[in-house]
Amino acid sequence: MSDLFLKQFFLFDPLSLFFLFVISVISLPSAIYSFGYLKGEYSSLKIKLAWFLLFIFVSSMVFVVSVNNVLVFLVFWEIMSLVSYFLVVFDTNHEKSIQAGMIYIIMTHIGTAFLIAAFMILYKHANSFDFSVIKSACQVMSAQTKNIIFLLLLAGFGTKAGIVPLHIWLPYAHPQAPSHISSIMSGVMIKTAIYGIIRFVIFLLGVNSLWWGALVLILAVISCLVGVIYALMEHDIKKLLAYHSVENIGIILLGVGLAMFFTSLNLPYLAVFSLIAGLYHLVNHAIFKGLLFLCAGSVYRATGTRDIEKLGGLIKVMPYTAACFLLGAMAISALPPFNGFVSEWLILQAFFLGALNSAGGLKLFLGICAAILALTGGLAAACFVKAFGITFLALPRSNYAKNAKEASLSMKAGMVFLSFLIIVFGLGAVKIIKILAQVSGSATGFDISGMSFSFNNLTLSPAVGKDIYLSTPLLALLLIVFGVTGFIIYGLFGRGKATTYKTWDCGYYNIGARNEYTATAFSKPFRIAFSFFLLPYHKTQKIRESFYHVKSFVYETHTTSVFKRYIYQPLLALIFKTAKSMRRIQLGSIHLYLAYIFITILLLILFIHQF
Repeated sequence: MSDLFLKQFFLFDPLSLFFLFVISVISLPSAIYSFGYLKGEYSSLKIKLAWFLLFIFVSSMVFVVSVNNVLVFLVFWEIMSLVSYFLVVFDTNHEKSIQAGMIYIIMTHIGTAFLIAAFMILYKHANSFDFSVIKSACQVMSAQTKNIIFLLLLAGFGTKAGIVPLHIWLPYAHPQAPSHISSIMSGVMIKTAIYGIIRFVIFLLGVNSLWWGALVLILAVISCLVGVIYALMEHDIKKLLAYHSVENIGIILLGVGLAMFFTSLNLPYLAVFSLIAGLYHLVNHAIFKGLLFLCAGSVYRATGTRDIEKLGGLIKVMPYTAACFLLGAMAISALPPFNGFVSEWLILQAFFLGALNSAGGLKLFLGICAAILALTGGLAAACFVKAFGITFLALPRSNYAKNAKEASLSMKAGMVFLSFLIIVFGLGAVKIIKILAQVSGSATGFDISGMSFSFNNLTLSPAVGKDIYLSTPLLALLLIVFGVTGFIIYGLFGRGKATTYKTWDCGYYNIGARNEYTATAFSKPFRIAFSFFLLPYHKTQKIRESFYHVKSFVYETHTTSVFKRYIYQPLLALIFKTAKSMRRIQLGSIHLYLAYIFITILLLILFIHQF
């Protein structure tokens, strides 16, 4: 009886097991981290509430990626969304937390509405909520209906993933949640939307139109650029990381979109290879972004501020946090030999191999996407030079930084564990790719038994495959050789000969924090370069002692939130205007209200019969 129940409601195929692994590998260190993070910050009752919500949150995600029934999936999807809302507003004393929670809950329910519409159409054709029955029904479904379902699913899951322009909630919600929750939300929760796209679009619905993959790729490259550009302008360390989540969701969707693209072109090798790259970056992003949010939480707990302009010099008082943040920064910047480099390199290879097997406009399209991915990597590296340098190097810029102390043991344990995984997933690429090949083959429905994923037998470009296969052990060997050589040189010549002195001051005496380079100055060239999109503006204020004497001068520079100003604010204005006009039909008559309900039911019946 229990086996029948498990088979009816649960699906433990390679795709589900992969996402269960991702959930576990991020939730565990985040939970360990929370022991030290919550202690002393909240009352004992609130800490118990935080643990209860965390348990429900993680459990709901586990069920989301393992159930075999659309209705049950939707129930746990809603539980996941509601519990994450309560975690976003956990700091109820902060007005920004309430505002962030409101934006998040509205956006997530808009996404859920799209999903419900798609699931209703699927149920109408399958007469069942079971995945296997729906998959069979989709094989005989008309192309027009499939297109509508695809767009609804993309809008619904895209809202949760934070793809542009549906990303508006993400830079509000992630910074306000407790940092171990931000780690799980960014590292895992938004990835459940990627699971939804793979499961419902690729696995169940089946990709049969080239424009599906092209649309996903276009949204992905836009998300990459928008996310990293806004991150470059940001000085709130957690908001900066939130925008990088938008960027990296775009990178993951490049792999998923390419898999859809090549599936429609009947190129199974490239489809499976692209999905391998996308899933590899998914788990890599979960690891290094989870680590970076934990490090940001350690900085916030030690200093009481998230503004990197008020920090500096933390590497001297928080060496463990600084080392872990630096490792995560190098990984997210796609520097070898860390995990972010491997997955981004694989996605680039997928673009190159796809271009070799395309012609005309398709070749140009794939080339442009690859160029944007390369540009995104460069901008991300620049952003984390700013984030690490301004936060951890030079002199403290405020008392916040001067009085900072290293994180507690449990917080360091969570960060060190994820730091170790960054190295493992970078140097163990060959083994991991072979595992992901099974996951990708299961998700796409292609038989991979005859495919070789050492990449030596990829007839499209054997040399490239061989380089991928051999580069990881070679890099590991080089690191070991350089490490051992460095220790020998230090032991023979360097011990006892180091001189401790103040930070280099360019020949000037007694330079203070006011003379240091700022995050605003660092990002100015990028603000100028992307001014056509950022629309920067300035604010000045003169504080006078008299008409002729200016005591101080305040200069502020800001950028315009294009999507908020030109999409969401006009949309909200239209909604409120419509709501006011709708008051005219609220006449207080129960008979009239019953007529409204009757008309609504008729429209729903017509909608269901239409599809």
